[in-house]
Amino acid sequence: MKTKIALITLAIALVTFGLVGTSQAFHDGGVAGCEGCHTMHNSLNNTAMTTLGGLTQFTAGQYLLKGTDASSACLNCHGTGDSTSSYHVSTQNATAGGVHPAQFTPGGDFSWLKMTVASVGTKTGHNIVAADFSYNQDSRLTAAPGGTFGADQFYCSSCHNPHGQTRRLIDGTFATPSIGTATVPIEESGSYGAVPADATVAVGAYRLLGGAGYTPKSQSSAVTFANNPPHAVSPSSYNLTTAIGGVKVAYGQGMSEWCANCHGGVQTTGYMSGQTGAGTRHPAANDALLTGGGVAAIYNAYVKTADLTGGQATSYDPLVPYEEGTNDYAALLTAQGTAGGPISGTENVQCLSCHRAHASYFPSMTRWNMAEALLTNGTGGWEMNWGDDALMAKAYYNKTATAFGPAQRVLCNKCHAKD
Repeated sequence: MKTKIALITLAIALVTFGLVGTSQAFHDGGVAGCEGCHTMHNSLNNTAMTTLGGLTQFTAGQYLLKGTDASSACLNCHGTGDSTSSYHVSTQNATAGGVHPAQFTPGGDFSWLKMTVASVGTKTGHNIVAADFSYNQDSRLTAAPGGTFGADQFYCSSCHNPHGQTRRLIDGTFATPSIGTATVPIEESGSYGAVPADATVAVGAYRLLGGAGYTPKSQSSAVTFANNPPHAVSPSSYNLTTAIGGVKVAYGQGMSEWCANCHGGVQTTGYMSGQTGAGTRHPAANDALLTGGGVAAIYNAYVKTADLTGGQATSYDPLVPYEEGTNDYAALLTAQGTAGGPISGTENVQCLSCHRAHASYFPSMTRWNMAEALLTNGTGGWEMNWGDDALMAKAYYNKTATAFGPAQRVLCNKCHAKD
């Protein structure tokens, strides 16, 4: 009987929390179980959570969150453990000279912010405030570049809507219902290519990102989003290194436009190709097509410095992603399942072509070291390793220096081939 009970308990646990490497069932594209993030009466086993001795996590904070702040409540689940594990976006106990960042999600591991490098400082990521996990506000910026979003109020919930109210409908559009407004229910996650079965149901927004009308509660200045989340399809196993093939997220369209919710001032001076000042900065938008200047052909041919022998069928590099330029989820699912590069002519540059959404090891949270002309030297090692070859290898998601080749130059050349 005890064995049967144990097996039933295990089965329930697997259904509830998911297996390592698979999509998780806790959020399911919308609002999750309230008790997972909040303590109903600021108590645990009838004892006030704020007075429990030695309890550094799950201490009730504002909004009765199980954390001192919003990010800490998120990292109770998404930031525990020091090995590569499914949905984790931070590595517990990571410190410079100690435990290395271990997560390889497309967005990056926030722990890179703790790998202090004199020439980089806190420039390597979005500096979330998560007091329970020793993440602090940006030491240089008081607000988002090109916007007013305060650095002292920047939490996970500043980008992700924990209640998941933005949803994708059967026609592929988004709707952000006001609280209490009747609307179709969310039946599952919208991150892995699911589409609503019919008009009576919906799926969640990609990665629970806040949509048009979303006002993060952390912002006293009441910043309200103007743009909806992107169309995108991720594989269910997404925490993988490039050493074993890497992860291809089929970004569809709208990523840069969504980033403009906080960085609109930067983009209106030239980042978004169709706007005033275009050409003064690198374009990144739905209309910044790779067909311009033959970029798609270069991307497909480029293997590494001095090697342009590649072909479209195997040319995709997860270190240099792009958008497919479509909201057709059948097409996105097909693209996500291949190693092929651009082929339709609708593909475009996006913010995440060069940056990671969470953090990286490089200045301005870029995907590779743009601060140095060379990535590798002539002897099979990293040209600039900042004193730690193993750490630098992780920064490139375990893609080795020898995979790039000797004297490999910056990966801007994947699109421009000026090396």
